[in-house]
Amino acid sequence: MGVEVGAQAARSRALAVLRIRSRALAVALLPAAVAVVLLVGGSTGHIAGGSWGAVSWIMSVLAVLVLLVAAGIALVVARARPAVSPTVPIAEESAPDLYRMVRDLADRLDVPAPSAIALTPDCDSWLEDRTHPAHGPPEREARDAREALEGVRGIGGAGTRGIRGLSSRPRRAPSAPVLVIGSPFLWWMRVGELRAVLAPVVAGTGPSAHPDIAAARRFVRGLDAAVAVASEPTRGPLSRTVLGGVGWVTRLLLRSCRGHAAEMERGVATAAAERAQAVDYGLRIVAQEQVGLAYAGWDRLLTRVALPAWRMGRWPSRLDVGVVAALTELSRRDRLAEGFASRLGERPACDLLEEPGTVDEAASLLAARLFHGGPAEPGPHWAPVDWQDYPDEVVDRKWRTDAARLHRVLDTLGVRLPANPAVPEADGPTLARVIDHLSAPPEKCEEGEGEQGPVALGEGPDENAVALGQGPDEDQMAPDPGPVPGPHPDPHPHPHPHPGPEPAALAAPSRGAYEKMAMAEDEDDADLARGNERTAALAAGLTAELAREEAAAPAVTSAPAGGTEQQGPDRALWDDGMLPLFPLQPPRTGRELLADHVTAMVCCAAMDTAGAVPGLDWLDGPSLLVAGERAADLGPRVLALVETGDPAPLRDWLRHLGVRPEKPVRLV
Repeated sequence: MGVEVGAQAARSRALAVLRIRSRALAVALLPAAVAVVLLVGGSTGHIAGGSWGAVSWIMSVLAVLVLLVAAGIALVVARARPAVSPTVPIAEESAPDLYRMVRDLADRLDVPAPSAIALTPDCDSWLEDRTHPAHGPPEREARDAREALEGVRGIGGAGTRGIRGLSSRPRRAPSAPVLVIGSPFLWWMRVGELRAVLAPVVAGTGPSAHPDIAAARRFVRGLDAAVAVASEPTRGPLSRTVLGGVGWVTRLLLRSCRGHAAEMERGVATAAAERAQAVDYGLRIVAQEQVGLAYAGWDRLLTRVALPAWRMGRWPSRLDVGVVAALTELSRRDRLAEGFASRLGERPACDLLEEPGTVDEAASLLAARLFHGGPAEPGPHWAPVDWQDYPDEVVDRKWRTDAARLHRVLDTLGVRLPANPAVPEADGPTLARVIDHLSAPPEKCEEGEGEQGPVALGEGPDENAVALGQGPDEDQMAPDPGPVPGPHPDPHPHPHPHPGPEPAALAAPSRGAYEKMAMAEDEDDADLARGNERTAALAAGLTAELAREEAAAPAVTSAPAGGTEQQGPDRALWDDGMLPLFPLQPPRTGRELLADHVTAMVCCAAMDTAGAVPGLDWLDGPSLLVAGERAADLGPRVLALVETGDPAPLRDWLRHLGVRPEKPVRLV
């Protein structure tokens, strides 16, 4: 009963959408109808005399103009390519068991089976209509279909050519929607759980096959695509004017049918859910819990584990496998998730694929493009990384790169430390240099002196240029493969110390960097500047230096036009110019950048002087391992140094682990 109620509600709303389309067509034909009445009335003598002749010609011209405008709008709506979700297509020969399971599910639900299956790097599943001509098969498949048709005709002989209506032009047969499945579901869920989760999705093919609902969806998708076409930037003023008019009309129609379209989709979902209750209802309740758990693990894996690798020019090639490891680790730590790990003995849904590793790699690359905007193909600056190599190729390299950047900015700010006779090599890149600079008392900051000696804040290049990472020599700013040498003592010391700058002048590098980058200074960074001017200047310098490196990075390139076809995303159906489509995190503030760089410097010192090693935590990302155990409580101690200038908690932590901050570290 609920199925019929939902389907009837969806059909009534679809008819309402189609009535809006009919009204729009009637409005376009109304001037032509009036003109025909006037012309026929004048020719038959029923309308004669006065100005009726002039009115007839005016209405005729107006009717022609309105018909031309309506035809242009209809052409734009018909030819505009609707948006398609970026997915990894799964051919039937690469996943016969998965296709068989979906077809059996459709038979049990008594609905048409989906026309194809695709994967998306997200925790969701849906049906997607790809029957638009722009989403048709490539030219090679069309040519093969044409040759097959000609072969069938050759078998029929000359008599086949005489059959009326048979043309050599291939016809586009109506097809069911494409089933899009979230790739994390295949690796985390068991086969029965995946079938239960997909049951209400597959059941939606039944209402989708109704002609009225299909026509209403095509009309709405066409309007949405036409609005996107009208919103694209164009060059000529004539094109902007024409597309502006098209956009106004299509937006008006889209607003008129928006409510009916939403209710139609709600009715379709209700009918599908009611129909799917007869299939694995009890198991579906348990599977829904796995959906929420998979979403939490996937989000944590992307933001904590994958994002640092993407920023380093590496993309983890087994993200879906990482979801299983992350959720297994969560079940080990959290008592609420203990029961979920016992399911791992059952058959995973990824066994329904012939080559799960290849599919996982394609989905991982697509995730990097969607969430980070990485290149379409691997290359020298965009290489895959396995999980066993992640600590060495990502974590260690990230920490040392951040530490090198931190010392480059300190060099440009003119931070100098006197040579220590007890430790001759202490003039290199040391952690003590960073701690002493950030923990200088405010009264000494105003005099331009740190705890261990003078800091030549006013003797370097212009403060604003320094904060932007532009030193006197560009070669000095390039990454050095070896250790960064420490600053040399000033060969011309001043006999009398110059007056110290005002606190506002010490914060000038921070404000100048943000102004020159056309960036609004973050509220947290403003508070940081009021609390510690040196910290604010260093944070602004890191922000500017990182922005300069990102601007100098090689541009994202699209996939080559030729080459062999491999398992990968159907990138021909979406625009690469809008990547990343779903940024994972907002840009980091200066406070966050400084804390990350100081943490990286601490980890480098621990690895080089205390025997620590880089590690990977599936829930928290890069981690520092000391004697096989994860080092904890480092973040709050670094924040105490960055935000308040208090080095005591961090020094106690270093002393407890045996880290020597005065020893130089190895940088990249």
